[in-house]
Amino acid sequence: MTLTIGVDVGGTKVAGGVVDDTGRVLVHTRRDTPAEDVGKTRDVITEVVTELAAGHDVHAVGIGAAGWIDASRSSVLFAPNLAWRDEPLREYVSAATGLPVIVENDANVAAWAEFRYGAARDADDSMVMFTIGTGVGGGIVLGGELVRGANGIAAELGHMLTVPDGHQCGCGRLGCIEQYASGSALVRFARAGARQEPQRATGLLGLAAGDAEGITGPMVTAAARSGDPVSTEAFAQIGRWLGTSLADMAQILDPQVLVVGGGVIEAGDLLLGPARRSFTDALAQRSRLPVAEVRPAELGNSAGVIGAADLARRL
Repeated sequence: MTLTIGVDVGGTKVAGGVVDDTGRVLVHTRRDTPAEDVGKTRDVITEVVTELAAGHDVHAVGIGAAGWIDASRSSVLFAPNLAWRDEPLREYVSAATGLPVIVENDANVAAWAEFRYGAARDADDSMVMFTIGTGVGGGIVLGGELVRGANGIAAELGHMLTVPDGHQCGCGRLGCIEQYASGSALVRFARAGARQEPQRATGLLGLAAGDAEGITGPMVTAAARSGDPVSTEAFAQIGRWLGTSLADMAQILDPQVLVVGGGVIEAGDLLLGPARRSFTDALAQRSRLPVAEVRPAELGNSAGVIGAADLARRL
């Protein structure tokens, strides 16, 4: 049995685990991310790896980082929520730990985990995953391999154009799907609905102490589960937009499986119900042809660690 370490680096936490070749996490650890300090972030990653390696015979380390990774899987070109700019992370961690290291985008490692061990484990060739959190990320597997592109930064699915001249996106474009199918969009839709029709948002506004601007994502989920109409409609809106993007992927790539992950998927059918209906409606002309099934991700918060570790096993 080959053991590898997976490390999932985000803006708030560094999670790590020792993973076997069946995708099982044998031991897990976690630290806070000192996101504003490049050196301290590197040191925390090294501490996590050193701690995990001390008690196990590990062969390599995979790091999933929230940012754009170069084609050689060695440097973080840019990280929006960390202070990394052209950061040679692989070289530093490998030198500090004496282990081979691979660095990959966090959405890519989550997608790889779901392909290998999660919702798409029965697919032998292809899958597309959308990660729905504060923003929208993605990962694509074709021919049994991650699609990384010429420069290592392919599969930025959240930045596909959805609404020409639509909402301003953090990437600089207007109308990206991230502005319509993300957790941030969910909150924006819910706040707007609560302001416009407060009589239909009594449950939601009750959770926010009557202040529409105080509405958060967890509040929208809780209120929707209790039947709050404005909250339910907010989920329906992001679900409809997500469904059209899933349909686009089906038309372009024809994958075996489409997976939806990320924090917002915890809402279950509140999101997946309208997404699947929109997906089916958008592909009505393909009703007699085979099409990918839309599935929820299965590995949750462990996906980043599992996927990074499995990619390291392939070094």
